[in-house]
Amino acid sequence: MATIHVARDGANIGTFSVEEVREGLRTGRFLPTDMAWEAGMADWRPLSQVMAGKPAAAAPAPGVTETNALPAAPSSTGSDAVAARGGLPWEHREQLGIFKAYFDTVVLVLTKPAEAFALMKTEGDLMGPMLFALIGGCAGMIVSFLFQLALQSAGFMADRQTAAFGMGVVGIWAVGYILLIPVIVIVGMFIGSGILHLCLMIVGGARKPFETTFRVVCFASGSTYLLSMIPVCGGLITVVWNIVLECIGLARAHEIDTGKAVMAVLLPVVVCCVGAILLGILGGASLLTLFSNH
Repeated sequence: MATIHVARDGANIGTFSVEEVREGLRTGRFLPTDMAWEAGMADWRPLSQVMAGKPAAAAPAPGVTETNALPAAPSSTGSDAVAARGGLPWEHREQLGIFKAYFDTVVLVLTKPAEAFALMKTEGDLMGPMLFALIGGCAGMIVSFLFQLALQSAGFMADRQTAAFGMGVVGIWAVGYILLIPVIVIVGMFIGSGILHLCLMIVGGARKPFETTFRVVCFASGSTYLLSMIPVCGGLITVVWNIVLECIGLARAHEIDTGKAVMAVLLPVVVCCVGAILLGILGGASLLTLFSNH
């Protein structure tokens, strides 16, 4: 009988038969993101991918009710990405717990983005991904803002006569900004996803609905926002790595080639740069005209 070795977080859970694993996935004993290995495999792979290639369970014997029958394994036909979409750890937060599910997802997205977005469900709900982005976005932006505020406060203290007044004004402004951060994150996710999905449509890469793009943006941003906590260069690292994750995520989620995903992600940047150049040219021409008239 074929057996599958299952591990989670680097710890071996045990060796189980295919039917035991299938039942464990159904009941929540095993997670799609658990790692699995069986004889003949070169390395460990996500359990969902291993089970995707297994034949469907045999039909129940006469007299066995449908509810007692084991669920069939995902079909091995079609793309491997679709068959393997067991969901990110965050999408199993009810079993894992919200903190473990969040940090497991962050680590997976930041270190193994191709695998992460191959596991991500392309549809399901908007609130789950939004909550993920909200946690990472608020944490990253608040910590980064407080760090910058601390540096500014040190400058205020150099002038003792205006320190109290300056700190009071900054304090009121800081509280207002922090209270607005959740709104900024939510609005930013929807606007950014909308622009990105429109660009995908322009380059012919929108093979899935808006929700798929939205989920990619939320999981990518919710993870990279934490990098903004890094002093000095955190903002730059966040922007660059977020672009990389969105390119990989869109390619995997929409099942398109990486070239189209890169074009869609960079298209807004190109448009902004071209627009800035045109504005600069028009502004320069206006100044030349103004000076020539005088």
